[in-house]
Amino acid sequence: MEQFMLPSSLPRNPKSPSDRIRWTRCIAEVEGRFSPQFRHQTSQLLLHSYSETGAFAHNSNDGESSFLTTLEQFYPYTSPLPHPSFGPSGGVSALEFDTKGIYVASVTKSGCLSVHDFETLYCTIHGPSSLTANCTGKPLVHIQLSMPLNAIRWNPSNQDEVACASRQRDKIFIFDISYVCDKPTEVFHKGKSRINCVCEDGFSDIVFPSEDKSRLLASSLNGGIYMWDRRVSITHCLELFTKSSQCQFNSLELDRENRVVFGAGRNGIIYAWDLRGGRSSFAFQNPNEVPILTSMKVSSMLEKIKALKEQSNIVPREIHSIMFDPSCSYQLAFHLDDGWSGVINVNDLEVTHVHCPPPNWLDGMDVSTCTYIRRPAWLPTYSGYAVGSSSKGIYLVDFYPDKTSPSHIYFNDEIESKSGEKKRPMKNKLINTSEDVISCAVHPFHGTIVAGTKESSLMVVSQKASISNEEENGELTNS
Repeated sequence: MEQFMLPSSLPRNPKSPSDRIRWTRCIAEVEGRFSPQFRHQTSQLLLHSYSETGAFAHNSNDGESSFLTTLEQFYPYTSPLPHPSFGPSGGVSALEFDTKGIYVASVTKSGCLSVHDFETLYCTIHGPSSLTANCTGKPLVHIQLSMPLNAIRWNPSNQDEVACASRQRDKIFIFDISYVCDKPTEVFHKGKSRINCVCEDGFSDIVFPSEDKSRLLASSLNGGIYMWDRRVSITHCLELFTKSSQCQFNSLELDRENRVVFGAGRNGIIYAWDLRGGRSSFAFQNPNEVPILTSMKVSSMLEKIKALKEQSNIVPREIHSIMFDPSCSYQLAFHLDDGWSGVINVNDLEVTHVHCPPPNWLDGMDVSTCTYIRRPAWLPTYSGYAVGSSSKGIYLVDFYPDKTSPSHIYFNDEIESKSGEKKRPMKNKLINTSEDVISCAVHPFHGTIVAGTKESSLMVVSQKASISNEEENGELTNS
């Protein structure tokens, strides 16, 4: 037996079973859970599987009679809603899904409010032809107003209501889509204001607090944010304002607890107010006045990033949009008019992620598209960020709250997992599209992107679905 024994002088295996590289996939199968690092790795496959799968034009070439909405086809005896002229409509300025992802509402700069059934749009593209013969992508509701529309929001407490705002009107219009009517059910006015401004006085964005059925907030181009209590009056009950005469708000956002209001201005500054009273010294002095909690100048925050400052000339830029990450409550994304996007950690008020695409003039791109206010959107999971590029395309940016994100200011691609497994390189993706994208909305569950274009089309960006000939003909195959 001694011939089968190893001599004691031989070195032991330096790698014990606990030190060996563990198979990540097997770990998930055995332990029954996925680590955050593994989910982040897998999300890269999802981001790089997106592509443009179809588009629905806003206009019809078959005449006005073929442009009847779905509700008008169901109720032919009702008076038809006014339809827009068949011509350029200025682009889809904003769009949003309802909380269940059943409907998607959009507004255009020509004043068109449309509500589409998402399942109809999706099945028109991905479904078999036998099932989509009667699906043409026509809207359920299509209303034409005599003003450009720039913002739209669903009421989370009443999913039959949508709120619209125009940069040329100091009113908020509430529509009930369950009625075939082109008149708003409620109109909220701006009351007497303490702001004396000779500039534009319209509204740029709207927010409904998720836990309050009565309140509504809107940001104004005169430098104020107004709040209405629907139980009390149609005029505003609270006004949040800055002392800057050059502040005009483009975007509005609430934190997850509906306590802190964030407003992004054209001067490149993000302001924050605490609705509970702000600083403790002001909490009970004047209930109708809320002082500014803090302000963040984005250009100054970007200058603190040494590597970015060495490569770029950082100047104050207009902020188009701000939005909180649904999968990470402390990440506030911003998008600038030069195409840059980034993330601010609201816990320590520092920029953690930056995405700087090439400038639009580098390849002779159309400079006129830069004048459009772009509305990006977060993916529901994995901190993915969808934003229209200055050319024909959509950037899918990885803003994962970790240094493994390719957009993190301290990105380190050489970091290995604790098990010793080498990670795949993280990358952002540019999806080429057939039209210029202005606004984006993401389905709240499976992440399909619906984008509004400069040509006022609705574009669906998702994973491609392959359908066999048998399925397309309505036949089932036995395997």
